[in-house]
Amino acid sequence: MEFVLLNCQLPNERVGDLRAQLAANRLGIRRMQDLFARHGVEPFSAAMEDLLNYTERRMRAGIGQIPDGTYVFEDYLDSGYLDGNDALRLAIRMKKQQEGITLDFTGCPPQGPHPLNINWTATLATCYYALKTLIDPELPPNAGLSRPIRVIAPKGSILNCREPAAVDARTQTAQRVVDLIYGALAAAIPDRVTAARNGANSSLSFFGIDPRNGRRFQYAESIGGGFGARARRNGVDGVQMHVTNTENLPIEALENTYPLLARRYELVTDSGGPGTYRGGMGIARHIEVMDGQLVGWPRMTRAAVAPWGLFGGKPGGPGRVDVLPADGSVEPPPRIVDRTSYRRKSTAVVLPPLTRTPTRSFGLGRYWPDSTAASAAAPPGSATILTTVQRASCAF
Repeated sequence: MEFVLLNCQLPNERVGDLRAQLAANRLGIRRMQDLFARHGVEPFSAAMEDLLNYTERRMRAGIGQIPDGTYVFEDYLDSGYLDGNDALRLAIRMKKQQEGITLDFTGCPPQGPHPLNINWTATLATCYYALKTLIDPELPPNAGLSRPIRVIAPKGSILNCREPAAVDARTQTAQRVVDLIYGALAAAIPDRVTAARNGANSSLSFFGIDPRNGRRFQYAESIGGGFGARARRNGVDGVQMHVTNTENLPIEALENTYPLLARRYELVTDSGGPGTYRGGMGIARHIEVMDGQLVGWPRMTRAAVAPWGLFGGKPGGPGRVDVLPADGSVEPPPRIVDRTSYRRKSTAVVLPPLTRTPTRSFGLGRYWPDSTAASAAAPPGSATILTTVQRASCAF
């Protein structure tokens, strides 16, 4: 454990996490041993195989309810890690046949000198998650659900990178993979798919010395956003979703733990795109540096490419981060770009006392069902449905 802690920025904070993980693993070992002793190895192994087969049957049955056909969708990934106003085009070609489904990401960009690359296992997990939410949300989460699913992404691409590609910001790209799958299946199962959710893992981090105790600290928080509008109701406001899976940090805990002050924490009015059913509203969180000199580091996507709507629903509002010095001026956040080194993750900005960093997450696309919804559904038998998102607009 000491070797691991020596490679952590804040070993005093990580030691409790590691001890909890070790304790959980030891308890799991004891309970597995108890099960083997009570039932025997062979019956227990047979029961596990039955569970995998049961999950596979349910997944195949759910896939079988989707009309056979080929479904195509594209979206764009914007990020401060990319030069200028560049955005990476991501695309999926999905083929559903009987009780099997293939997700083909051929044509996505090659891996790059940025941390937006995804390793293969993370791409698989994202695809399995997205299909599970649409096909059978109550399905047991085990390897049986992946048996009817085939995922294709060329080795060396952004969704199947080779070492030593940087992957620190892979969750940003994983969020967009979910959007691709949802967008492709909107034409096939419009009643189940939502409009684009916030589609990012936006975060704000502060590093420095706490002047109250002289200790180093790191504050890092993932900021939630709006939930995409659904076929028959509005999107949920201000929540985490998809692969973020983090809790809300109460401002009382933030202010007690760090030399920071939360000036505002609220929903952003009208940040969800308009439509018959509106998208969920995003979150505004204004953090002020109270004492000491800290380093701030924002991370955001969906700032230039807004979350898309469905069936005529409008896109949601984009995300935004500003830096407000004590003199009242407004500074844009620093560019997070490094095209030459894998070792240096980003540039950052020094924040003196009384500097505020308002962070605004995005609302979500809206759902506008009308006569186009019926025509967008895939017809019986083999069909090719082409759906395209051009940056901030959506059309079926």
